[in-house]
Amino acid sequence: MTIPIITIVGRPNVGKSSLLNCLAKRRISIVEPSSGVTRDRVSTEIQYKNYLFELVDTGGMGVKDADGLTEDIEIQIEIALNGADVILFVVDVREGVTPLDVMVAEKLRRLKKQIIPVANKVDTPKLEYQKAEFSKLGFGEPLPISAHEGFGRSELLDKIISLLPAPCQETASAEPIMKLAIVGKRNAGKSTLINTLANEQRVIVSEVPGTTRDSIDVRFEIDGKQFLAIDTAGVRKKKQVHDSIEFYSMARAERSIRRADVVLFLIDATLKVSEVDKKLGDYVVSENKPCIIVINKWDLIHGIETQKYNDYIYKCLPGLSFAPISVISAKNNAHVKEMVHLAMELYEQANTRITTSELNQVLEEALTLHRPTRQKSKSPRIYYATQVSVAPPTFVLFVNDPKLFDSDYERYLSNQLRRKLPFSEIPLKFHYRARTKIQLSHA
Repeated sequence: MTIPIITIVGRPNVGKSSLLNCLAKRRISIVEPSSGVTRDRVSTEIQYKNYLFELVDTGGMGVKDADGLTEDIEIQIEIALNGADVILFVVDVREGVTPLDVMVAEKLRRLKKQIIPVANKVDTPKLEYQKAEFSKLGFGEPLPISAHEGFGRSELLDKIISLLPAPCQETASAEPIMKLAIVGKRNAGKSTLINTLANEQRVIVSEVPGTTRDSIDVRFEIDGKQFLAIDTAGVRKKKQVHDSIEFYSMARAERSIRRADVVLFLIDATLKVSEVDKKLGDYVVSENKPCIIVINKWDLIHGIETQKYNDYIYKCLPGLSFAPISVISAKNNAHVKEMVHLAMELYEQANTRITTSELNQVLEEALTLHRPTRQKSKSPRIYYATQVSVAPPTFVLFVNDPKLFDSDYERYLSNQLRRKLPFSEIPLKFHYRARTKIQLSHA
């Protein structure tokens, strides 16, 4: 199944990322006044009037990247242009035609593809008259739009679909069976893993820390099944966050965790577990997300027993003691497929429902083995429990007094349920409700 691809191009700072966000009606690309913010191809699917297409944002053509990634950015733009069915050539109506606009126009003319010229930043009616100047670029008079205000959005979308083949049932997007957020500190190998999963150079891989800035959705297929991987910016210590680009990158990494069905938490095997790793692990735990601790770059490690290393990881990340460990080399594609299969197992566990009788039987056995600590003159009692939702599996426990149940006992109950029910490697959630009823087991 393929859907049309619409690629947004233009020189730096004409508002390409703002246009993608405007057409998608949500903040996807980072928008900053400084040039060169977008480096990778950032894409999203747009559904409009029964048409479905993929909209792709690209880096600025002609940008001089401060970290020496200009060539990598140009490669990503080239891939996006070659794959495009329609190209949106964006210019800035306020600044008029610039030499870089002319350079972009010359490059696009050689492609012999359908081009829609778009004059952005038409934020007031009087600016619309300035769009005529851009006709000399050779693509006709551009469509006026204000990506910031939303003016001209419908007209541009109508123009896009007028150039697309009529929609049919087969073009409906195959929903991915699972969303995987790939998170970790800088240079843990997240982008390399994305490219390995996608089987193409989907994102820039560089030794430069912080190369990835946006959260990038990448579809891939394994065993005929569609998955969505979310590549995220590397997390770093808060005191090292120097600008708003990095702030938004961190916020998007956290948002990616919230969006995910399963989190792939990458740890660099060549480095010690850091405070950043620990804080990131705590955030995954706080969101109750199934998680695989992925030990990357294992091919560079020699003379360390796997079990001893696993013990070290769990000691550093005690909140993720239930999470399985997967040892891979993203660069060499070693054990990557097995990691995805493991993620599918966690996804199934997280979406499992059990009967009330099964749950209460396990709780009764847990109470027999270890009762909650009596507080003063009051003895904690659990009357019965029921599962109310999945992802994460969530249980309501009806008790005599919710205040009598502390985090230690909840941890004990979680471990008992994981041991005896099909939730062995995922987080569980509990709510306590006060109620008077015949209790589960005898006093």
